[in-house]
Amino acid sequence: MQRRHFLALASASAFVSGLPQAVQASAAPQDVVQTWYRLVLELVRHTATYSPPVAARAFGYLGVAGYEAVASGLGAASLAGQVNGLTAVPAREAAVYDENLVLHGVMCEAVFTFFGNTGPTGQRAMAAMKAKLGAKLAAGVAEDVVARSLAYGASVAKHIEEWSQSDGGAVIDNMGFPREWVLTAGPEHWLPTSKIVQQQAPLLPNWGKNRPFAMRPDAVCGLAEPVAYSEDPASEFYKQAMEVYDTSKSLTDEQKTIAKFWSDDPMLSPTPPGHWVSITLEILQAQGADLAHSVDALARIGMAVADGFIACWQAKFEYDRIRPVSYIKRVIDPKWEPMLITPPFPEYPSGHATQSGAAAEVLTAVFGDNFAFDDATHVDDNIPARHFASFKAAAEEAAASRLYGGIHFRAANENGLKQGACVGASVNLLKTLG
Repeated sequence: MQRRHFLALASASAFVSGLPQAVQASAAPQDVVQTWYRLVLELVRHTATYSPPVAARAFGYLGVAGYEAVASGLGAASLAGQVNGLTAVPAREAAVYDENLVLHGVMCEAVFTFFGNTGPTGQRAMAAMKAKLGAKLAAGVAEDVVARSLAYGASVAKHIEEWSQSDGGAVIDNMGFPREWVLTAGPEHWLPTSKIVQQQAPLLPNWGKNRPFAMRPDAVCGLAEPVAYSEDPASEFYKQAMEVYDTSKSLTDEQKTIAKFWSDDPMLSPTPPGHWVSITLEILQAQGADLAHSVDALARIGMAVADGFIACWQAKFEYDRIRPVSYIKRVIDPKWEPMLITPPFPEYPSGHATQSGAAAEVLTAVFGDNFAFDDATHVDDNIPARHFASFKAAAEEAAASRLYGGIHFRAANENGLKQGACVGASVNLLKTLG
């Protein structure tokens, strides 16, 4: 199903007829998971409070919930005792379960919790998905099996929800912007880049203190210090600023396309972490991946992007670095404007680069090195699909897009990719179904 009409259809009476054929008849459990994820990507797109770090956190917990529900039925490795703070989920009874309904139960509960902060259309879509997909899946299944399966899935999700409450990111006030904030003195430090009153403070300054999934809380992936600040034309910092400035003046059509393709602005896209989830879903669907492979990949990509934003935000507020637009207007050209709107938080490192580096590391482990793929995330937005020879190549393009957009200096992109690779390596150490 194309993305463009998914949210409206999910809340309409025509919902069941619009479901993918695999879910309408003799659904495979992996189709149930992927159908819910397609809805989730739309919920993120249409919900203002889902900034990239917040969306990434939600993808992380949704992935773990789905994984644990499936692992419990296969007698496979649980993430309990591996990821930080997670204890064993409830055990299954010695009875019959329907895996479609177990997954529907866990997705209903988890999606309503982690993606429920949405508007009326999103609320209707979730309710319609729960009722109509649930009725379709329950057809012909014994009532006791239906009840048991849905209840078990919900119990797993509730266990994950309870665990999530202590991570530091469960409550978001004022969309993540502090109500009071004192700027750090010194010309090298972040300055507001927007005239919006709310954005005179930076987004989620304490996000880097959140409990990660796979990274050790006392050893969050660090990165090299940023280039020393200077306004001397002979300095490396000035040269990197001039690179941003000069590049913006001579952008090719291809570079403009790349900047737009990876921009993934909130409310206009599924956000940067949702972009990588979309890539994962496309590949799983194209491969006809089975249930174990599907939930393993979705759990890994969710944890990777979530931990990527925690590591990145820790460094952003440790260094609190100025954005190119602020520096260039002050030192080089007061009339300069970047191609893209600069987001309201410090520059170093690039969030796009860090989370893309983490995603590439994980997806390479899941699907293989030099795995070529087409990314059609934005086709419904009239942005053509792009082809990549590998996940690393896609991550490198995502990082470079921020220089083309005038949002980051080169060092923030290159070092962010390295930080992300460290994050992804932590996820790859987990023993899972893959």
